[in-house]
Amino acid sequence: MAGHGHSHGCGEDHDHDVHTTEEQRGALFSLYLKIDTDKVQCLNETIDGSGKTVFKPWDKRKDKENFVESDADQELLLKIPFTGNVKLKGLILIGGEADTHPSKVRLFKNRPNMNFDDTGCEAEQEFMLNPDPEGEVEYTTKIARFSGVHHLSLHFPSNFGADSTKIYYIGLRGDYTEARRQEVTICTYEARANPADHKTNLLDSVNHAIQ
Repeated sequence: MAGHGHSHGCGEDHDHDVHTTEEQRGALFSLYLKIDTDKVQCLNETIDGSGKTVFKPWDKRKDKENFVESDADQELLLKIPFTGNVKLKGLILIGGEADTHPSKVRLFKNRPNMNFDDTGCEAEQEFMLNPDPEGEVEYTTKIARFSGVHHLSLHFPSNFGADSTKIYYIGLRGDYTEARRQEVTICTYEARANPADHKTNLLDSVNHAIQ
C-alpha cells in the first residue's frame, strides 16, 4: 500500500439539530436509495460484499447484524457509485466497538478507479471521527466541493488502535438529480433518416431541371 506523505487540514464540522424528529432525520439521510448498490466495492474487506451492507435505512442504523470489517490492516476503501448526480451535504457514521471504530475518513469525488495506491492524493475533504454508537454526530461537507458527485470514495486509513476497523452504518445526506439521457435519444432519432424523403427531394430537383 502506498505511503501517505500528505498532511491536510481536517474539517471537523459536525452538526445535529436537536429539534429534528427521527422521521425527519431518516428522510434527510436517504441517499442510500440512490446508490448503485450492486456496483459498490470495498477494498480490504474481510467478507466479500460486506461493504455495501453498511448503507441502510435510518431506522436500521443500530442493527449489528450487518457490518464491514477490514482484513489485512486498519484500512478500508469504499467506492460508491450513484445512479445520478448528488450534491453531498453531510455524513453520519457508526463504527465498531472500542478501538475498532475508524478515527478518520477521507472523501474523494468522482474517482471510480481509485485504489490504495491513489490514497496519497489530496482528498476533497477529511474528518477526524468521534466514536458515535448512536449515530448522532453529523459531519458536514464543504458543499461547493461536492456538487455533481456521481461516484464517492471513502478512505478510512486508521482506527483507535485495534488491528482491524469495523463499520456498522454510513448515512449520506444531500440532494439528488437524475442523470440526463435526452441527448442520446435525440442522436438516435436523427440518425434514422427516412430514405423516402431524400428520394422525393431528388426527383423534384430532376423535374425542375428538365423544365
